[in-house]
Amino acid sequence: MVDLTTPYMGLTLKNPIVPSASPLSRDLGKIKALEDVGVAAITLDSLFEEQIEKEAEFLDAAIEGSKYLYAESVDFFPPLDNYRRDEDDYLELIQQAKKAVAIPVIASLNGFSAGGWTRYARLFQEAGADAIELNIYYIPTNPQTPGTAVESLYLSILQEVKAQVSIPVAVKLSPYFSAIANMAKKLDDAGADGLVLFNRFYQPDLDIEELEAQRRLVLSTSAEMRLPLRWIAILYGQVKASLALTTGVHTGEDVIKALMAGADVAHVCSVLLEEGIAKTRDLLIEIQTWMEEHNYASVTQMKGSLSHKNSPDPTAFERANYVQLIGQ
Repeated sequence: MVDLTTPYMGLTLKNPIVPSASPLSRDLGKIKALEDVGVAAITLDSLFEEQIEKEAEFLDAAIEGSKYLYAESVDFFPPLDNYRRDEDDYLELIQQAKKAVAIPVIASLNGFSAGGWTRYARLFQEAGADAIELNIYYIPTNPQTPGTAVESLYLSILQEVKAQVSIPVAVKLSPYFSAIANMAKKLDDAGADGLVLFNRFYQPDLDIEELEAQRRLVLSTSAEMRLPLRWIAILYGQVKASLALTTGVHTGEDVIKALMAGADVAHVCSVLLEEGIAKTRDLLIEIQTWMEEHNYASVTQMKGSLSHKNSPDPTAFERANYVQLIGQ
């Protein structure tokens, strides 16, 4: 029997499959069902900054003005009045989950401003969360906002949260930084216990008949994992933080690629929404079977074997790959 255990942010997980923050973990019944099918940890459905604002007028305006900026599409949410969740509900869910399941429970906070993060991070820890994922979902639309200001926002949020809690903290990154490796290193130096690559921005479509922007949820495909796969492979061995690959993980082969690139865990979501959470069992069987057929005894043995650092052809992750493909 192969050993699927893997470390993640100081936690020891029984396998590398961790669901992303999504409606899959919105209530206790779903959380228990996810544990039953074999996931290694639970990332709770995100608590949104808008949801914890006390003034209804501000909340309505914030959601209307930024409805295309959520990591988990608002199409998943029922009408606004039904999905408002105050902090007490979320904290109670953490407490209930910790009593109901044996796997780690990771709280997720999704926001775009500097305020409020530290207070809620402390409350998550007090409620029993094993770790926190900071889902900093910010799209700078003002041409006067320099890239350095965006980087400073991420770093200040992380530093403020780390100063208030002792549990591990992961940062979910955007793929749009001008120097991703440098930003990852800055977050690593600032104390990030984990880096989650990448946040998947849901883009609006345009209805040219109704002359309006439309929200359309399009689930990921395996092809989309190439971007985070590349950067996981580049960052492996260059940062101390755990690496999590998210976006496009649909098959056992995808999970194996993530591990070989250097990820500690692979976050899954779209495939479970499409095929049901029982798909987790299939993924685990695929991984185990492949490892046995290729004589891998453990996840540790294969991890990072095809990273930029260890790859027999590291130029495949760099410009040479582009030149070769275009020249064919």
